[in-house]
Amino acid sequence: MLTRRSYIFLLLVLCPGYYAQAQRAIRPVNFSQVTISDNFWRPRMERVQTATLPVCIEQTEVKTARMQNFERAAEKIRTGNAGKHEGIYFDDSDVYKVIEGMAYTLKTNRDPALEQKADAWIDKIAAAQWPDGYLNTYYTLGDLSQRWSDMEKHEDYCAGHLIEAAVAYADATGKRKLLTVATRLADYLDKTFRLANRPWVSGHQEIELALVRLYQATQQDRYLKLADWYLEQRGHGHGKGAIWNNKTWGAAYCQDDVPVRQISDIKGHAVRAMYLYTGMADVAAETRDPGYMAATSRVWDDVVGRNMYVTGGIGSSVHNEGFTHDYDLPNESAYCETCASVGMVFWNQRMNLYSGNARYIDVLERSLYNAALAGVQLTGDRFFYVNPLASAGQHHRKPWYGTACCPSNVSRLLPSLGGYVYAAGRDSLYVNLYVGSETTASVGQRTVRVRQETNYPWDGAITVRIDPATMGTFVLNLRLPDWCRSHTVRVNGRTTSTRTSQGYLSLNRTWKKGDVVSLTLDMPVEVIEDDPRVQANVGKRAIRRGPLVYCAEAADNPADTSLTDAIISADTKFVAQRQPSLLGGITTIRATNPTGSFTLIPYYAWDNREPGPMKVWFDWR
Repeated sequence: MLTRRSYIFLLLVLCPGYYAQAQRAIRPVNFSQVTISDNFWRPRMERVQTATLPVCIEQTEVKTARMQNFERAAEKIRTGNAGKHEGIYFDDSDVYKVIEGMAYTLKTNRDPALEQKADAWIDKIAAAQWPDGYLNTYYTLGDLSQRWSDMEKHEDYCAGHLIEAAVAYADATGKRKLLTVATRLADYLDKTFRLANRPWVSGHQEIELALVRLYQATQQDRYLKLADWYLEQRGHGHGKGAIWNNKTWGAAYCQDDVPVRQISDIKGHAVRAMYLYTGMADVAAETRDPGYMAATSRVWDDVVGRNMYVTGGIGSSVHNEGFTHDYDLPNESAYCETCASVGMVFWNQRMNLYSGNARYIDVLERSLYNAALAGVQLTGDRFFYVNPLASAGQHHRKPWYGTACCPSNVSRLLPSLGGYVYAAGRDSLYVNLYVGSETTASVGQRTVRVRQETNYPWDGAITVRIDPATMGTFVLNLRLPDWCRSHTVRVNGRTTSTRTSQGYLSLNRTWKKGDVVSLTLDMPVEVIEDDPRVQANVGKRAIRRGPLVYCAEAADNPADTSLTDAIISADTKFVAQRQPSLLGGITTIRATNPTGSFTLIPYYAWDNREPGPMKVWFDWR
């Protein structure tokens, strides 16, 4: 009987175009083709340009030695002499993530000064690449003979972020210098490992998903094959370095304890896990690999069903920046790293792309609007690394961190939002996120212009204008969020019945220019009870309205700054009220009990005023 590996080998021999032909059933509309006009998201994207990126640039060039490391590495390659590496061994990755954020921002708003800055950085990065394609300042400025001796040193993690930045920058600007650097590095990796059949496990996943992006950008099969090869290396005892052999951390910490097809439950470091599952889903979507599909579906059920916070955050433990045991979801000590929430956005998008099921976008939306968005201050220049669901008043955002993965991740997530809004299939158009925007998508052989207007997430009224280049029949799929209990759909002003399939409201009709779809999602205040196995929330309730989880903060409740009287009962009445001048414009919820009342704000907006206690879960009496 053929093993999976033998089967793939035969396909490659007999059908060399196998990887290129096995395409996704659904593909996202590229961020570069989506224009965001949304009143909620557009200001946040602009603040990335005016506040977040300037902080990242200053930290990269002035306050830390990240760019100096590249300059020194280039000098060593030229002359053999240079200074020492400064900082942490994975600092190169932050430079690449900031360039990726620059790329998305330049697409949204072409800024000559920002583009000049990115080009200057790219010149320094290119100069720091060895003739064989290797690029890593930690080993270039240290002992190059020790490269690829320790899986924890993040060599291919940094390489992955370089690849992602290169693909994004070429897409946004048309400039391919960094893409040339990335392809040379990827070719070096392929020759060093896959083609040489040299076992190796990446200690921090990222290279796998990045290689799929490079494959999609170049259509070179070898990059998809290399991504698949990296995945197949895991769980076979190939790990190297102290962390893999450590009894406390061990192989499970970096998801190297079992082959990836045998994964059934979440373990170890949260960000590493998210990037691994994203890479698995990417390869599965391109190759239709049933083993990867089954494994990612199993572990998704475990993450979402037993290990995810109501905010969409994951990873409860500071000890391993990840997971302990099922239903261990403490509130005040919750870790919920911002990068892990960003990873949830990545992974759930990929799960949607190969399955066509909207439940993955439901989780993406929850993580995006709550856990990930809380990671950046409203001003755009301070950040959370950790996102607890309760605080006694001591937890605050900071302008930077020694390990700066979260600020640089925010700098690339927000301006790339357009890539998560729409997707297209052979005869279908998908509206996944309700964001004021415009795009032109290819649906089969037809070009369709789409314009979306909405005040989401504050209300559930959405207008979608459809303008196909030529009249024709296709399916418009509108996501019906899992929080919505009642909705109406109208086409050109007439109430229309729809077929619900995999979480989408499907409209199969002949579309013509000027067609208007009106979707109204009821958005009442909802009281949420947690699974009784979550000990931290027994006898408690949380509040949600639409996609937003709410919290109480002392700043809004001066008579009860400790929030001890903020309780919920069956008699509690809730009133949602728009507050356009508060916290950038929000909808507050006033909860009134027979004994008193208190105010709630969206969780993402907490800690933007004077310090004080906060909580998401309230005693139920």
